Amino acid sequence: IGRLVIGQNGILSTPAVSCIIRKIKAAGGIILTASHSPGGPGGEFGVKFEVANGGPAPDIVSDKIYQISKTLEEYAICPDLRVDLSRLGRQEFDLENKFKPFRVEIVDSVDIYLSLLRSIFDFNAIRNLLTGPNQIKIRIDAMNGVMGPYVRRILCDELGAPANSAINCVPLEDFGGQPPDPNLTYATALLEAMRGGEYGFGAAFDADGDRYMILGQNGFFVNASDSLAVIAANLSCIPYFCQMGVRGFGRSMPTSTALDKVAKVMKVPVYETPAGWRYFSNLMDSGRCSLCGEESFGTGSDHLREKDGLWAVLVWLSILAARKQTVEEIVRDHWTKFGRHYYCRFDYEALEPRTAYFIMRDLEALITDKSFSHQQFAVGNNIYSVERTDSFEYVDPVDGTVTKRQGLRIIFSDASRLIFRMSASSHVRATLRIYAESYEKDPSQHNKEPQAVLSPLIAIALKISQIHERTGRKGPTVIT
Repeated sequence: IGRLVIGQNGILSTPAVSCIIRKIKAAGGIILTASHSPGGPGGEFGVKFEVANGGPAPDIVSDKIYQISKTLEEYAICPDLRVDLSRLGRQEFDLENKFKPFRVEIVDSVDIYLSLLRSIFDFNAIRNLLTGPNQIKIRIDAMNGVMGPYVRRILCDELGAPANSAINCVPLEDFGGQPPDPNLTYATALLEAMRGGEYGFGAAFDADGDRYMILGQNGFFVNASDSLAVIAANLSCIPYFCQMGVRGFGRSMPTSTALDKVAKVMKVPVYETPAGWRYFSNLMDSGRCSLCGEESFGTGSDHLREKDGLWAVLVWLSILAARKQTVEEIVRDHWTKFGRHYYCRFDYEALEPRTAYFIMRDLEALITDKSFSHQQFAVGNNIYSVERTDSFEYVDPVDGTVTKRQGLRIIFSDASRLIFRMSASSHVRATLRIYAESYEKDPSQHNKEPQAVLSPLIAIALKISQIHERTGRKGPTVIT
């Protein structure tokens, strides 16, 4: 390596990393993050490698890195290298290797990323929404992750939101003692502020800025799957898509099928992939996919090869500016047109890996047995008929790569779904996730609580998985 590019003060958002890699045509990028598949003694640290397209390394690259790591015989370090991370510009060092000199460049990552956003959005329309005669008050929570500088520069300085609109904008090593996870479980300060009715739009970001949550006035919550579908249905509000067109959509398999309803109306294909952004990168590089998202509050487009929380927030503000409706009105109009997908995810975290493995193994044997097909489950007044089951596998339409065992699916005749998926949270713990989805077309049935609607499905999931009995748990760790 002959040249390193580092964000000022050592801080970069993951979308900004992708942006810079693509802009300077770097060979790749290394992200040190508290957000991505953390390792370390306390499960608090992870290393993520981005390839030259600015996206996460595909499996073939990660596997090759692993194979090479097993043959390394030595490595060299430079303990005396001192770099001033606060000073913008180039610094050069003679490390007595074949790269002379070794160059380190400190860049203003916010400025580079802001230039990209200016080419995507109508900033005047957003600025008028935030400062004009009918301005909307917003509340943005950076959750003491890396997003603070981006929020202040872009939403406050550039687009005119009052400085007190942004909270928790100082990046802290411990995130202020609260997990920087943008959901209703952890973004409680934002939720309370929004419930007061003073603010018309609220958003929170995760530690590295690629995931987000949207709240409307009075704390109206937009789940990530609905957010993706609403964005897809309103892409005409964004100049970038008016110019580039819309070629297709992508969603991870556990994400609700709300996006599919929009795609059918727009007559564009939907690609259902395993969880993990790297699967979208191939689709976007080949020109097949313009917008993609995951149920874990990650959404992005082909402007980068990473999910992008601030981009998603600017999309929402653009939709508000164009439609002149509240967040809740936009979502409810969407449900009226496309139907509502009641959806919930239950996380059983920090499980003993062997226990989680055997639960999934036994569950797979149960649901893929022929006797399980067309089985009926009666829960209260509800009867669910199994239509099909499988262990999800994905064939990449670009390179034909096959990825197997990506989650267990039970799809019922009324289009309801139950999904079980393992997510390794560290080398000593495992997370088992259960996803429940139920579709309702009738607008008169759109005002129910998701957990009330989904409780029969959840009862089925708990019965067939026996997760409480086998783990000793009384319930999930987190519900989203």
